[in-house]
Order: sequence, then C-alpha cells, then structure tokens
Amino acid sequence: MPREYRSIQEVAGPLMLVRGVENVSYDELGEIELANGEKRRCRVLEVDRDTALLQLFENAAGINLANSKVRFLGKSMELGVSEDLLGRVFDGLGRPIDGGPEILPRERRDINGLPMNPAARSYPQEFIQTGISAIDGLNTLVRGQKLPIFSASGLPHARLAAQIARQAKVRGTEEKFAVVFAAMGITFEESDFFIESFRETGAIDRTVLFVNLANDPAVERIATPRMALTAAEYLAFDEGMHVLVILTDITNYADALREISAARKEVPGRRGYPGYMYTDLASLYERAGRQKGKEGSITMIPILTMPEDDKTHPIPDLTGYITEGQIILGRDLYNRGIQPPIDVLPSLSRLKDKGIGEGKTRADHSNTMNQLFAAYARGKDARELMKILGEAALSPTDLLYARFADAFEKEYVNQGFDTDRSIEETLAIGWRLLGILPRSELKRIDDRYLDQYYEAAKDGRRR
Repeated sequence: MPREYRSIQEVAGPLMLVRGVENVSYDELGEIELANGEKRRCRVLEVDRDTALLQLFENAAGINLANSKVRFLGKSMELGVSEDLLGRVFDGLGRPIDGGPEILPRERRDINGLPMNPAARSYPQEFIQTGISAIDGLNTLVRGQKLPIFSASGLPHARLAAQIARQAKVRGTEEKFAVVFAAMGITFEESDFFIESFRETGAIDRTVLFVNLANDPAVERIATPRMALTAAEYLAFDEGMHVLVILTDITNYADALREISAARKEVPGRRGYPGYMYTDLASLYERAGRQKGKEGSITMIPILTMPEDDKTHPIPDLTGYITEGQIILGRDLYNRGIQPPIDVLPSLSRLKDKGIGEGKTRADHSNTMNQLFAAYARGKDARELMKILGEAALSPTDLLYARFADAFEKEYVNQGFDTDRSIEETLAIGWRLLGILPRSELKRIDDRYLDQYYEAAKDGRRR
C-alpha cells in the first residue's frame, strides 16, 4: 500500500518540495490529491535524505499546501505497448487523444528504455528510400542510422517531416515498415496538419503519433520522445519491424530542459542550457540502431530549428556530435522557391557509402553522387563570379557549370512536397543534368558508366 504524505513544504513553478519521505527513489512516479479530490501526476527529480523534490506534470494552480497530499507509486513512468499502437494518436504522456479506446497492453515498459550493448549492435548498411532526391541521391539514409535535419525558424521542416513519414520505405523486402512520429511543443495548427496529412494518404495505418502541444507542461515535453522511442523499441525488437522515428522539434525539447534546470537553480552551461544536455540528448539518439539477431531496426530523424540560423548553437552543435551527419535546410533556397530547400553541399550522411551501390541502389550511384557534388560546387562558384564580374568574364566551361547549378536546383532539389521519386528516377535525373557538361569534365565517373548512361542522358536532355 503506497504511503501518503501531507508534508508539502513549497511549490515553485513546476517543482514541489515534500519533507519526511521514506523509501522514495529518483524518477519514481507520484500522485498529488487536491482538497477537492482532483488528482495530478508528478515524478521525483531529486532525493536528499528525507526530502524529495518533485516535478509536476500539470500546472500547480489550486494546490493548497495544508490540504493536499502526495502518494508515491513505487514505479517510474511507463508506456503500455502492443501492436495496437499503430494507427493511433497519443498525447505526450501516452494517453490516446484520437477518440479511440485505451490500448490493451501486452506489457508495460519503462520509458527510459534499456541501453543497447555496443557489442550487440549491427552496422547500418541497408538503403532506406525517402522519395526525396536530395537525400536518396546525395545524402543517403541507411537503416539504423540517426540523421538529423537542421532547419531554421520559418523554414518548411514540418512539411519535409510529413513527406518523409509518408514516403519512406525499405526497398526490395516484404518486411513490415512503421513510422513513430513525436511532435514536441508544436502549435495546434501544426498538430492538425500532421494528423490530417497522414490520414489523407493512408500513412496513418502504419504510424504511431505522439503529440505534445506548445501549451502543455514542460515536463510532458521531456517525456514525449522517450514515449515514442519506447513504442519504437517494442515494434522493432519484439515485432520485427523497420521503424523510422521522427522527432520534431528538438529545440523545443532542449528549451524545456533549460526551463526545468532553471527552476531547480542549477548552474547553467552554454547559453543557459544545462551542462548535462549532451548526455540527455545522447540518451535519446543512442536508442536508434540495429541489434544482432533481431530482424527489426530503429532509424531516427531528429528535426531541430537552429536559433538565429546559427549551427554553432549548443543544440545543433551537440546533436552533430552524437548523430551520423545532418541534412541542412537553406534559407536562400527557400527564398528562391526551391521545395524542399535542402542545401546539399553542407549536408552530410556519414554512412551513405554503406547504403549505396550494387545490390542496394545501383552500381553507378557512388560515382554519380561524387560528380554531382563536385559539379554543383563549381557551378555555385561560377555563379558567384558571374554576379561580380559579369557573364563575359567567364569561360565557356564555367558558363556551362553555372547553367548546371541552376538546373540542378530547379530539377533535382526542387521536387515539391508531394512527389515520391524512386532511386532509379533520382539517378536518371542526375545523369540528365550531367548531360549539360562535356564528357571530358566528368572525371569522377568510371568510363563504363559513362558509356552506359552518358550518351543516353545527353540525348534525353536534347529532347
């Protein structure tokens, strides 16, 4: 029988101090009963001898110190898991908000999960097709990888996230594929956009959504990605599914972390964020991956908005350290109407070489990718020179490269948010664009691939 305490000393913002407690442990769930019988949830943040510091899940309004009581439940926060999670929408604490029935769980799992033994990890090496050329062709996503998207305020990362969730698939297998989508600190309008977008396309049938709104408590925002990852671990390692986890927006999560740290009067680190933010983010990101002997996998795409478009800000900086690359959205491309505005040159997928090539995508993929990168980089330089010196100052070859850069952005990157391209279509567009340049300039492509694809691409370009 849980013991009740009427020894609440203080309430300060989302925190509550209770004295005289016994046998209470860190992260334990508690229940506050108000004088009118209303119940609110909390968890233990810190225990110092007989004093416990609690974090409230709801707001503190109406808590009367003398007449309220606290009961500790002897367990940490859990999520009930079963295959019935698919197709459902939950709030940040795992409660259904889609009007459907409660989940009948097979079991209840601690949302902090169990750390994966590094020796039990399998190396990510299978291609995931997102249907987006700038990712599939140049910064390939691999099964079991964690590949963040670095966005900025006002850029369409929500639409890109929804597009990836709708279109992503593992090619060439009949294995089950699921998407776990966690939205943190978003507006009601954005939440509605995600839910409707998935319902319209039928993608909701293979999706689990966890939605935390901007007006929900900060502590719920801390729990939301952990709820999502617990659901993903069950679907991947118990049900044998390939799971894509999309977390948006990590910036809102980190701000909630900072808010709670400030309430606890902790010494701040860089820009006011807590010193343990690196460890905290790692405890999320490192739950992605593959396990030896298990069919399923967890691939993760965290999305974050860089404050003031600054990639040296602690949130993108630490995320870049932990994850395996980044997809960067460019404001310049967005202003020119390129959708999605993926800036391919500073973007990187560190595992792309492992997920492409013969048997995975196509034998010419690696060569084509390197050549497109090189040609686009030179084309952008040529275009900048043209602005400064004028067209007459450029050589005929440089003019071709400038033309290539324009065509690359308009035809390859700019595909809109509803087009789903296969990897074959992406490679065909790449070759068609390379047809702008003379064969002698394509030094990064093997002659046998040039013989096979270049002339055909050039003819396609002329038509």
